[in-house]
Amino acid sequence: MRFRLTEDQRALRDGVRGMLARRFGSERLRAAVSRPALDRALWRELGDAGFFALRLPEADGGVGLGLPEAVLAFEEAGRVLLPGPLVATHLAAGSVPGAASGETVVAAVDGGLVEWLAEADVVRGDASGAVPLRSVDPLTPLHQVAGVPGAGVPDPVAALLTAAEQLGTATRACELAVQHARTREQFGQPIGAFQAVKHLCAELLVRVEMARVAVYAAAVTADPADIAAARLLADEAAVRGARDCLQVHGGMGFTWEAEVHLLLKRAWVRTRRAGGSTESEQILAEDLLSEAGGQGSCLRR
Repeated sequence: MRFRLTEDQRALRDGVRGMLARRFGSERLRAAVSRPALDRALWRELGDAGFFALRLPEADGGVGLGLPEAVLAFEEAGRVLLPGPLVATHLAAGSVPGAASGETVVAAVDGGLVEWLAEADVVRGDASGAVPLRSVDPLTPLHQVAGVPGAGVPDPVAALLTAAEQLGTATRACELAVQHARTREQFGQPIGAFQAVKHLCAELLVRVEMARVAVYAAAVTADPADIAAARLLADEAAVRGARDCLQVHGGMGFTWEAEVHLLLKRAWVRTRRAGGSTESEQILAEDLLSEAGGQGSCLRR
């Protein structure tokens, strides 16, 4: 089966990428780190562009597109580390007034954590008693809700959109690693000429492309097992990719002037969302057992 983007899908991806490049480039990212706050103007601009209403029917004022198109948009958001409760607000479009247009910021209790609770206008789920949690990512403020289990049955769409964000972050890590390997010189030649660095960059690319195929396929099938597999591969691509990108950059990658460490920190935080490794592995295991039929029944006993 071939999964090629249509002309309209490529136009959507390029449009989102262009808008985010203008409104949230590298300089804005670094500025946001020093003054972390939700950019309400940008949030409304995302709403005007249809980011939150992509899957809302046209009859309800939405764009009327599907899950594959939402995945492309969230991949671009993950690529630039766009901050804010994007997934929660997108999922609330059509049920929470103002969410689709970006006028209302929606947060959600997800696996015992709430992202951007203080900035949210509406919180989905019981966030009573939530306490601030020190976040490793300076652009993702967190609160912890006591008594909410971290595991369970995740929302498959939320898990897939998180996987799309992770894919975008992994892609950016690969781009930065290759760019640095081409321009940074040691012993009179680019460091990309050294075998160890070549292997790191090659492994980065392989993980990104494996995750991309899985995420795009899951967006088409919307099968829970496909989404679980995509989430696992995307989480791995984002976390390991950012680590390898740091390795390519050396000590420079840990500085606040570089964005490499921010990729790793955001990837870490996203792995804590519902649908992470434990839940996705359980979904895949149950799917394999159900396919095994009678053999699976024996294994359960």
